[in-house]
Amino acid sequence: MCNKSVLKNRIISILKNIYDPEIPVDIYELGLIYDIQIFSENEVKIIMTLTSPNCPIIDSLPKEIENKIKSIKNVKKVKINLTFDPPWSKEFMSEEARLELGLL
Repeated sequence: MCNKSVLKNRIISILKNIYDPEIPVDIYELGLIYDIQIFSENEVKIIMTLTSPNCPIIDSLPKEIENKIKSIKNVKKVKINLTFDPPWSKEFMSEEARLELGLL
């Protein structure tokens, strides 16, 4: 069994390699990931949002995340919860993302 903090770091590393198609920043730094929960038996639950409820990747992005997280050795189950409460805003972006987009 994998240590939860090691597994969480691996998940974050994967998320930092998935980019929003319209904004040149990864989804983790963009602030689209609200929470990463790891349960016994290495079951992972990710609570996330999109920049807009009308986002064209509303169906494909959560599935891409799920598939990439499932590829981690020892992960048995992945559940993606998509929420728009609270709605995403630029304040959720990391300082690194804001700097990248010239918002600082």
